[in-house]
Amino acid sequence: MRQLSGTDSLFLRLERGNQYMHVAGLGIYDPSTAPEGRVRFKDVLRFFQARLDSLPLFRRRLVTVPLGLDRPYWIEDPDIDVEFHVRHIALPQPGDWRQLCIQVARIHSRPLDRSKPLWEAYVIEGLDNIPGLPAGSFALYLKIHHCAVDGEAGTELIRAIHSTLAEDFSEPAPRVRRYKDRMPTAPELYLRAVARGVSRVPGLVRLSAETAARVAGAGTAVPGGLSSLLGQQEAPTVARLAEALRKPPATRFTGKVSAHRVVEVVDLPLAGFKTIRASIPEATINDLFMTTVGGALRRYLADKGELPEATLTCMVPMSFRGPDKAADVGNQIGMAVMPLHTELHDPIDRLQEIRRGAAKAKAFNEVVGRDLAARLFEVLPDAASELATRRLVLPQMSIVVSNVRGPDVPLFMAGARLVSFAPVSIAFDGLGLNVTGFSYHGTLWICAVACRDMLPDPAFFADCLRVSFTELERAAAATAPTDAAASTQSAPPKAVRRRSRGASNPLSTRRRRAT
Repeated sequence: MRQLSGTDSLFLRLERGNQYMHVAGLGIYDPSTAPEGRVRFKDVLRFFQARLDSLPLFRRRLVTVPLGLDRPYWIEDPDIDVEFHVRHIALPQPGDWRQLCIQVARIHSRPLDRSKPLWEAYVIEGLDNIPGLPAGSFALYLKIHHCAVDGEAGTELIRAIHSTLAEDFSEPAPRVRRYKDRMPTAPELYLRAVARGVSRVPGLVRLSAETAARVAGAGTAVPGGLSSLLGQQEAPTVARLAEALRKPPATRFTGKVSAHRVVEVVDLPLAGFKTIRASIPEATINDLFMTTVGGALRRYLADKGELPEATLTCMVPMSFRGPDKAADVGNQIGMAVMPLHTELHDPIDRLQEIRRGAAKAKAFNEVVGRDLAARLFEVLPDAASELATRRLVLPQMSIVVSNVRGPDVPLFMAGARLVSFAPVSIAFDGLGLNVTGFSYHGTLWICAVACRDMLPDPAFFADCLRVSFTELERAAAATAPTDAAASTQSAPPKAVRRRSRGASNPLSTRRRRAT
């Protein structure tokens, strides 16, 4: 039995009837590489059944403390009904890309059953009218609560449930597990809650002293001290600190979300990102990704007549996991607030400003510690952590932008080749748009998840992402030497069309460019 960390528990407490704190992945598979050229539903069931003992989260379920006096605990459940967790559905005719996104959005809008281990998987067939997909392709939507997994742990999970060889359909040897966990009694939970409550006070005192010492040491650890990290030439007075923490302008994405979501996916070639880096070597892939998102957001809001003069900001999750990315330690993430510079039209200007902002955020986090928020959530009462997050942290941000590096080689499940993999993340009150990237086998797959009322035309936002990236490619090529520019010049961006139900298809983007 293991207790949830402060961050894990926060993800549970933030869950409401209009926002569910689960993350998911949408994979599309080509079954032609499997034995007999097909994958049956019972093959997928057998595949998951064989992995129940190799991945602890598949068997864990929550035990809550009466009256909410303490954080919940994980216990291992020896009796898992695989057919409850792995489900089988199909798209109606014609089975196109828009229908798949709508179906995934509907499933993503439903909560997980907290009386069971917090995961579900849906095998989705009927993908019959999506250009670029081999015949018989199917999708797998895997949903896991964020209290059980973070971005890097999710990537390791993806690696664990796949193989790197098509012919490797062997099942992993199950671990010998004794399932020693038992349901704790109420008196045991009360005693644990009292003991942890007593330990909070000295822990909070130590954290306060350590943080104050780190901030005070910024003057020697970072050239220019804290004022340089905040972009100020003078000492950071209370007024200047308040200015640095000023709320970004309100947009359609900063209100209260409904209970319904939309999902859209875009694929961008990693080779294109590398070409841009050749022209601007000091920029990182994440800088380029944020620049693309900032440009798309600018274009989308401008089309609505809603673009603010001041920049929008984004929450960027930052991992502080050690070398063992698969360590069973719960969420190991902090966060940074970074400007997207949506006020800048030129993509190179936007990139350079984003790069500077990212450098400052990284330096500041190195001073105070990437795990500062996690350590604070560990010693604060859960109600205080939730209140601080809702009232102080989230209002500083406009949207969520995240980018996770995935496998560089093709993966297979039950013999079927993984064609694409998109991360499906969380939209919640104040942050009604989440744009997450995941690199897989030469492609950056970008998934936008939003409140349905806030983003009624997800296909149009997908077009904005594509055009923003193309504009960045062209601008970067123009900054390169003449001979390099001639070889990297991209085709002019296609006109963006307003549409709410366009035939957007990320699987065919690269094919269209190739032709």
